[in-house]
Amino acid sequence: MAATVRLPCAEEILVTREFDAPPHLVYRAWTTPELVRRWWTGGQDVVTSIEIDLRPGGAWRYAMVEDDGVAVVFSGEYREVLPDQRLVYTEVKQDRPGVQALTTVTFTPAAGGRTIVSMTVRYDRQQDRDVHLKYMGDGLDDAMDQLEQVALTLRRDGR
Repeated sequence: MAATVRLPCAEEILVTREFDAPPHLVYRAWTTPELVRRWWTGGQDVVTSIEIDLRPGGAWRYAMVEDDGVAVVFSGEYREVLPDQRLVYTEVKQDRPGVQALTTVTFTPAAGGRTIVSMTVRYDRQQDRDVHLKYMGDGLDDAMDQLEQVALTLRRDGR
C-alpha cells in the first residue's frame, strides 16, 4: 500500500499510510533503534547509526551513507512521547543546520487490528518544506513497506 502525501499548507507535508499491524507494534518498530535500522532508508542506503532517547527532551540521531558515499545525519529532540499513540519531535538535517522541522506522528487504531499513521512535517518556510519533499520522496514507499514488514515480524514472533 502506498503512502499518501499531501501539502495541507505552504509549510507542511502530511504523509498518511495504513499498516497491517496494531498501533503498539508499528510504534515499537518506529521507536526501537535495532528495528528502525531495518526500515529507515528503505534499503536504498546504508544505516550507520540509530540513537533514540525516547522521552520528552531526549535526543534522536540517525546516520547513513548514501550510495554515492556521502554521509547524511538527521537529528532532533523529542517534545512529546505518548506510547503507541503520538510522537512530536524536531528534525534537522546535518547539511542544513539552520533549518528545523517539527514532526508530529500519530498511530491511530483502524479496523481489523490495523494502524493509520499520519506524519505531519512542518517548516517555517515553504522553500524548506520543498527541499524536504524532494529527498523524502526518494524512498518513502520502500521505507513504509519495510516498516510494515518489521511490525508484522513482531506480530508473528508474539512480541
